[in-house]
Amino acid sequence: MDKQAPEEETRDRLNPTVFFGSAIGIVIFALWTMFFTDQAEGAINSVLGWVSNTFGWYYFLTVVAYLAFVIIIAASRFGDIRLGPDHSKPEFNIISWASMLFSAGIGIDLLFFCIAEPVTQFLAPPQGEGSTVEAARHAMELTFLHWGISGWGIYTLVGMSLAYFSYRHQLPLTIRSALYPIFGKGIHGPIGHVVDIAAVLGTVFGIATSLGIGVIQLNYGLSTMFGLPDSTWVQAVLVVLIVVFATLSAVSGVEKGIRRLSEFNMLLAACLVIFVLIAGPTIFLLNALVMNIGDYFTNFIDMSFNTYAYDQPTDWLNGWTLFFWAWWIAWGPFVGLFLARISRGRTIREFTLGTLILPMTFMMVWMSLMGNSAIEMVMNGAESFGEQAMNNPASSIYLFMESLPLAGITTIVVSILALVFFVTSGDSGALVLSNFTSILTDVNHDAPIWMRILWASIIGLLTLALLMAGGLTALQSTVVIMGLPFSIVLFFIMVGLYKALKTESLKRQSPRLAPAGAFAGTDATAPTWRQRLSRAMSFPNYKQAMRFLEETVKPAMAQIEHELHEQGLKADIKGWDDDSQHLELNVDLSEEGVFTYQVWPRKASMPAFAIRPHAEHTTCYELEVHLEEGGQGYDLMDYTQAQIVEDILDQYERHLVYLQRCRDAPGDVSMPGQHNRSSE
Repeated sequence: MDKQAPEEETRDRLNPTVFFGSAIGIVIFALWTMFFTDQAEGAINSVLGWVSNTFGWYYFLTVVAYLAFVIIIAASRFGDIRLGPDHSKPEFNIISWASMLFSAGIGIDLLFFCIAEPVTQFLAPPQGEGSTVEAARHAMELTFLHWGISGWGIYTLVGMSLAYFSYRHQLPLTIRSALYPIFGKGIHGPIGHVVDIAAVLGTVFGIATSLGIGVIQLNYGLSTMFGLPDSTWVQAVLVVLIVVFATLSAVSGVEKGIRRLSEFNMLLAACLVIFVLIAGPTIFLLNALVMNIGDYFTNFIDMSFNTYAYDQPTDWLNGWTLFFWAWWIAWGPFVGLFLARISRGRTIREFTLGTLILPMTFMMVWMSLMGNSAIEMVMNGAESFGEQAMNNPASSIYLFMESLPLAGITTIVVSILALVFFVTSGDSGALVLSNFTSILTDVNHDAPIWMRILWASIIGLLTLALLMAGGLTALQSTVVIMGLPFSIVLFFIMVGLYKALKTESLKRQSPRLAPAGAFAGTDATAPTWRQRLSRAMSFPNYKQAMRFLEETVKPAMAQIEHELHEQGLKADIKGWDDDSQHLELNVDLSEEGVFTYQVWPRKASMPAFAIRPHAEHTTCYELEVHLEEGGQGYDLMDYTQAQIVEDILDQYERHLVYLQRCRDAPGDVSMPGQHNRSSE
């Protein structure tokens, strides 16, 4: 056997069905809205009316359900499960992690809405009289509701699921992987393609909405500072420029471009909000912050279920709560995958607490200090400012900054924040969409650079098209529509994740038999101390690992296969004959599914103390054991054939105990993919 190294033979490549299915649809839609603007605007408004009238109640329920699910999972026994192998550690420190999830998730939109929403809800509330003390308190309650923990529950659900299935079970870092416990290997067919295309469409329209909002705001800022006209053509130029910057950042990767820009923006945003606190009515703002937090948590359940059924303000719901819930859902695949990409190694509980609490804390401080400062201005006689902020949201933060000291400097800071938030959303989006539409050989890889450039361009084209089709209204309407199909996918993700976690919990409760030969083994197979020392100092290259697979692992599997045939069970060995990069032994247990024992070559970094034949040799290969639920974290390299037989039997016996526990447990806790395999 003389196989080439996997990096030479197997390369990351395009997923043609998902890529062309989504990209062509997006481009056609963009061209339709650009060249048939009136027709497109009419169609969008008609569909929006149907969705809001028919599914408004549904959006309210789904957002609560997603949040309750992730909190229950994190608080349960599943919370200790790590998003990756048990020995994995987080790649980013807490500051970098918080900066990236905030910048990618909501950064650009907080600039647009931090003044506009509180002032609008204060002057024109959905119910009751505006411009009162009660209206001011309720305005901040609504603002906290739209930007608080509810939306982040959606991001947490998607991110948790993707990280769990990808980093713990080596499935692709795409939405379809979260449905494996429901559809098994069917996720690699039409079902998976449809789900990923829905995720791509929702992501693209969600990002385009945020970028469109950012362009409108940036255009106003440049108009204020440099006198540029506030027009679609200026916005088109801005879109092109931002796409270029976002592309450069996406090309540089998560570790460099996206991480550094996110940290810079978090620091700049923190400085700006501290300045507002000091320059404004400080004591009032601190008192209001405490009151707003109390009001939010006290009335959270009531607001989360308030559909205004008896006197429904339809236009207000479409423009605010329904829009925000659909917007969060549409952004779910994008931010969820990005959170998964930066969260490998954290436990489910750490991940949930971090993604729910860290952004919400900053949001509360930001929205309360900014929003209450603006409301205080309006209450003290700045009615014209309030009217402008409500009727022209893009101008609101610039008009607000003009009322504070150092207006020239703060206006520049706001424009820089908008620009960098714009770039971090665009580059993160291009990276995530590229990964969604690629087949990656390693879940830690990112898609090729050319795909990131292409997706950045597609995002820019769609953003421009929606701006031409009606500006902010068209952007909001399209998001409400596109969020609906993916909201259904999220329920499948909940079911799939719960089934997988329940299965893993039963696995953990099964007797933990030590891998044969890992410490002692039987008297016949126990390694000598010299063998154990030799194994500890062994760092084979790819060819040596492949030779060991062929000459030692495969004969050991063959012995088990032969004996199982003698006992009347169906067993087969797959791998090299199928041009695959691993070996696997499958045992058909009829209605109980299939027991699978796989051995995968994995590239690893060579330790500093290793003796290297050549200085450039910095990697070695391990032969990791994988079961149906993922990698087991130990290396078979240099085991004897007898020790490998013992290890297979140990894992097989553990699986039989697990099946017995499944039969005794209430409900179906098996992974359907196992049953699917028996019929292949």
